[in-house]
Amino acid sequence: MVHIEMVPTAAAGDTVLVAELTDLVNRVYEVAEEGLWCDGASRTTTSEAAGLIAAGHVAVARDADHRIVGAVCIRLLADGIGEFGMLVCAPEQRGTGIGRAMVDFAERHCVDRGARTVQLELLVPRDWTHPVKEFLRGWYLRLGYVLERKGQLEESYPHLVPLLATPCDFLIFHKLMR
Repeated sequence: MVHIEMVPTAAAGDTVLVAELTDLVNRVYEVAEEGLWCDGASRTTTSEAAGLIAAGHVAVARDADHRIVGAVCIRLLADGIGEFGMLVCAPEQRGTGIGRAMVDFAERHCVDRGARTVQLELLVPRDWTHPVKEFLRGWYLRLGYVLERKGQLEESYPHLVPLLATPCDFLIFHKLMR
């Protein structure tokens, strides 16, 4: 059984927590985005993770031993849209329902703050098929998300483009919340 909660903003100064979160995110994305980034590129840094915690955007799932086994970044956008991203589950916990529980938590968190729609972005290679990304696309569709549009990384994250090993697009999914 896991317990999911928003990380208190004061925990941004907890270097052990920040390092544990950063390590989990980078370990998961190293596999989930293999081939998309140039060698040496990381999904996040301790500085970015601390900033997301300080802004009140990070939720974590902890196991009975209080270890972080999942995490997600949640924020509110304009016009009644909530968004989650950087969703991770510890590799040894895959298939146990933590990912689904994290998505449910993120959706509830957004709705509780007035969101009518929840959005997520999925980075996909433009010219080839990535098996993890295809799995995630299908999973999000089964969870009720609908492809809203395809964007280019250059539009929203131009600073990341030089780190790409292959051209990529963002698939932006929406789910209407009731």
